[in-house]
Amino acid sequence: MVPPLVLDIDGTLTDAQGHLDPRAFEVLPTWDAPVILATGKAFPYPVSLCHYLGLPQTVIAENGGVVLADGEVTFTGDREAAQAVADEFVARGGDLGWDAADTANRWRETEIIARLDADEALLREVADEFDLEVIDTGFAYHIKTPGVEKGVGLERVCETMDYDPEEFVAVGDSVNDASTFRVAGRSFAVANADDVAKDAADTVLDQSYMDGTLSVLESLREEDAT
Repeated sequence: MVPPLVLDIDGTLTDAQGHLDPRAFEVLPTWDAPVILATGKAFPYPVSLCHYLGLPQTVIAENGGVVLADGEVTFTGDREAAQAVADEFVARGGDLGWDAADTANRWRETEIIARLDADEALLREVADEFDLEVIDTGFAYHIKTPGVEKGVGLERVCETMDYDPEEFVAVGDSVNDASTFRVAGRSFAVANADDVAKDAADTVLDQSYMDGTLSVLESLREEDAT
């Protein structure tokens, strides 16, 4: 049988412009094993994507801060502390970079993000003062609680669903996928991945974005057929 999957979204199921690759709608709904969407995005995004893909809602959101499996939601991370960092950052002249609606943070439960054109040095300085960390996922700067990671989220999902993390195949592209790669049995970094993800992955693919992810899924199906 094909193995269960844990898949990043941005840079992994998308194209170079950040648009969801329509081929995800062809391959993922017919995958004969659990598919976990693991992302740095706010909780509603992967839940919505599962809905439109026709997948069970099994997600790791906000870099592991929110986990949904078998109808059970768990939260890890201090949203109030992250907001305090953001407020102090702005008070010192920083700018998170979002418009008044701030849909990037409106539905976040466990962290706050800033645009990549924000003052990184100041943001990290303030986060350090609050004992929080900042990670650059290539999409945004995430202000988060140390130790909250996608890999920890995968372990929590496996406990809930009675799976061994070693059974999972992981595909991703960013520093926030490195912890997933260390937990999953096999891991693949798409060619557009950052150096941290590439160093953590078992295999670095020749193809980028969804092309790379599809190459993994096709090879897994070929293994299953032999």
